Amino acid sequence: MEIVDIKNAAEFDAFVASHPKGHMMQSSAWGKVKKEWEWKGFIVRDSAGKIKGTCAVLFRKMPIVPWKMMYAPRGPVCDLADKETVTELLMGAKEYGTKNKAYAFTIDTDALISDTDYSELLRSLGFTFKDNALEYNTIQSRYIFRLALNGENDEEAMALIHPKARNCVRRAIKEGVEIVEKGPESVEEFHRIMLVTGERDNFATRGPEYFKRVMDAFGDNARICFAYYNGEAIGCTLHVQYGDKVWWLYGASSNEHRDLQPNYLLQWEAIKWTISRGCKWYDLRGGYPDENNPLHGIFMFKKKFCRDYMEFMGEADLIISKTGFAAVNAAQKFRKKTKGIRAKIINKK
Repeated sequence: MEIVDIKNAAEFDAFVASHPKGHMMQSSAWGKVKKEWEWKGFIVRDSAGKIKGTCAVLFRKMPIVPWKMMYAPRGPVCDLADKETVTELLMGAKEYGTKNKAYAFTIDTDALISDTDYSELLRSLGFTFKDNALEYNTIQSRYIFRLALNGENDEEAMALIHPKARNCVRRAIKEGVEIVEKGPESVEEFHRIMLVTGERDNFATRGPEYFKRVMDAFGDNARICFAYYNGEAIGCTLHVQYGDKVWWLYGASSNEHRDLQPNYLLQWEAIKWTISRGCKWYDLRGGYPDENNPLHGIFMFKKKFCRDYMEFMGEADLIISKTGFAAVNAAQKFRKKTKGIRAKIINKK
């Protein structure tokens, strides 16, 4: 087992970017975005010294107690049928966590729920799976829209999306909506539109400094685009390319001119960008197939661009320290209780 830090991850990143299971969240760049976490990269090599598997793990100290949480978003990166490599990576990370006051290790591998051999291997290593099929309350979504692109040109790619989406794209173009790509200097404008969407759709939004970190960490592989109508920004998206995939991280729209369908045109431009980059996948990330979920609308929007979705295995948890696990749970209950007391005092004032 070899461990690298965020400043010495060039070889690690090159492997992740080249591997079919590679994911932007398994890169050291993602560690730079998540600055409140400590990033470590675990490497397994073959007898010739060639990398055959990696796993990026984020560590975060919990409040009040001295224990840390370990999280490997979409890790590990390797041939998941290679039980020896998977075991060495995950157990090596566990051993490191044991020595560094970690109480639990969570992973949500880029693995389909149908890959029962892999999930059974995880169970044999001590991982347990959350029963969250109804709540969708995992850190990363279990339900992923990922559009496969196999060398199509723009015209052929247009035929892959739903006719309603094609009509919306064409309408936006006909009405004069224009797409403008901008750099890190535009994060304030991007954030302003995100706030509008968050207020309208009732979800929390990140600050402009977070979007700036994404742009800085991924450099030329990160892209902010705005949809303009008569000189006014009415929609925006943030995309990242890593390896053979492009991810849609964020999207927003103003309350004005939504009938012009700017978000459809933004998605179409992202698909064209994916093709121009020679990538095989356009990942629209998660959605909620449950019609009763308040975010079901975004599921239906994404489905117009990718008719099928993948169900991943979900989160798997490994308890490293029962003592630490109990301490963290007790601390969280205490914080929740005292937060309620503070709220009552404030309300009385």
